[in-house]
Amino acid sequence: MSGSTKNTGENATLEKALSRLNFKPCRLEPGHVWLAGAGPGDPGCLTLEVLAALAEADALVYDALVSPDVVAVAENAELFFAGKRGGKPSMKQDDITALLVRLARDGRRVVRLKGGDPYIFGRGGEEALALARENIPFRVLPGLTSGLSALAATGIPATMRGINKAVILATGHAAGTDDDIDWAAIARTGQPVVVYMGMANL
Repeated sequence: MSGSTKNTGENATLEKALSRLNFKPCRLEPGHVWLAGAGPGDPGCLTLEVLAALAEADALVYDALVSPDVVAVAENAELFFAGKRGGKPSMKQDDITALLVRLARDGRRVVRLKGGDPYIFGRGGEEALALARENIPFRVLPGLTSGLSALAATGIPATMRGINKAVILATGHAAGTDDDIDWAAIARTGQPVVVYMGMANL
């Protein structure tokens, strides 16, 4: 079987599976902002809702950790790069929020796309509060958070009966500062800790 024939067959199988799912995405309206999680990078980890939102967006504000393959789905969108990779130039959070508000008030269909999940160390909560204060309609589309999906992808269960009864998600971004968390208290729980943004302070 040639490569093109194989790809055609795979696409048809996927389309049939999607039709059986009976998925009906919500419509992204002009003037609305959707805060969406792109997952850990692999396009296969996108949710159907995020995929549908990208197809409808005419403005995409995206972070550096989002895969170019995922950004390419938003083929009808004007692209706004926010950065957000450690140690690299990034937009200030206030500027990102102001951009979201401006685009929404211009009647754009806005997707704010973040790596992982918007509400797990993604400042999605801050952006949601800011949009609410400005009376901008918004919605949150969850994504697979990298700390858990990366463990699963490498064969490491985040929880396992007889081993742990909890898992702790923590940021290492502020390690060694006055704003740091109480690592000793976390260690005393005896439960596994998944550290995000910890490399610089390891």
